[in-house]
Amino acid sequence: MKRGELYRVRRPPGDPKPARVFVVVSRQPLIDSTYSTVICAPVFTQWHGLPTQVAVGTGEGLKHESAIQCDGLMSLEKSRLTDYVGELAGDKLRDLDDALLVALGIPASTRPPA
Repeated sequence: MKRGELYRVRRPPGDPKPARVFVVVSRQPLIDSTYSTVICAPVFTQWHGLPTQVAVGTGEGLKHESAIQCDGLMSLEKSRLTDYVGELAGDKLRDLDDALLVALGIPASTRPPA
């Protein structure tokens, strides 16, 4: 499992849909650890153009154009992330980082140069 990978999760907690795609946003050392959960962001088909959203689609393994919603972060058990969908390329990972900074209220000036 790697940061930026997308997984379809069956019956996600608190979600009325039977399945939803999530992208792993935790730092890699946590993902590689024995800790049982990772932080993920949900993917929705609605796009509102918010700075906390990242556009994704067929290039990332999805069936339709969608958006990662960084305002909806949640912790998921690693054991639930088994249905691999795809992964984010380098430019999309940078977009994800930017959206997470906005969602968490962290000034962009604290981000190291790419």
